[in-house]
Amino acid sequence: MTSAATLSAGELAALLHFYADAGVDALLEPEAVDRFAEFEAMRASRQAAVRSAPRAETTASEAATPARNAGNRQPPAPRAAAAPPPAIPDDQAVAQARFAAESAGTLEELRSALTTFTGCNLKNSARSTVFASGEATSGLMVIGPMPNADDDREGLPFSGRAGQMLDRMLGAIGLSRETVLLTNILPWRPPGNRMPSQPEMDICRPFIERQIALAAPKSVLILGNFTARFFFGTGETIHALRGEWREISAGDRVLPALATLHPVDLMAAPINKRLAWTDLLAFKAGRGQSSA
Repeated sequence: MTSAATLSAGELAALLHFYADAGVDALLEPEAVDRFAEFEAMRASRQAAVRSAPRAETTASEAATPARNAGNRQPPAPRAAAAPPPAIPDDQAVAQARFAAESAGTLEELRSALTTFTGCNLKNSARSTVFASGEATSGLMVIGPMPNADDDREGLPFSGRAGQMLDRMLGAIGLSRETVLLTNILPWRPPGNRMPSQPEMDICRPFIERQIALAAPKSVLILGNFTARFFFGTGETIHALRGEWREISAGDRVLPALATLHPVDLMAAPINKRLAWTDLLAFKAGRGQSSA
């Protein structure tokens, strides 16, 4: 067990961030507790109490009373089973999502639609609905996969260390988070950062496609393996999909998009920064142009 007394302020902050990313959201006792030993002690105590308790003697009249009344006693009514929580079939949830998304005429209306939408179970476990941020009229859109723990806490896309890395990536080509529109495919963080299921992706798809259509960017920067597969409809890895202009569809719009590595990929393997730098230069030189 790591003792907080031996850690510096920076080390303690890093440790807490690690615990939060791992899904830990509550602090327990300062010392480890052997719950198995506690259970065994409690069970032994109960057994000893049962053995030492005097057994009540039943008189003949007391024993006869239940027998006399047995014929008049009605059997207990069966207890009603607890009603299961209401669930929306996946196809109905997708239809509701499509209707809600298409009904939005502006990005603010789309934000409100997402806030009130209840057809995706990801929303039940997430703290925040993470919507787009930045400049919607810039003509540039940056799309990642899904909110992480920092995004979920702050309610903003690309928060925390991943956001700081993205800031440096954008700054290298003269951009910033204030001069582009930042968003994610999913507006809700999956529990424990797990991969979303296919139904969850299908339910969220109308919202991100409508978001792209309303923002009407001239070009899109796609971050990471999951995002590239989602839009390009292929099972290839980001290393096979990066650095090449392709087209994506959103409603009746067809837009040029360039994929590159996610900031988390660069933090995990800094050697990939050279690949991302090449992609960013291509994005800077070819904004609004597609080689397709």
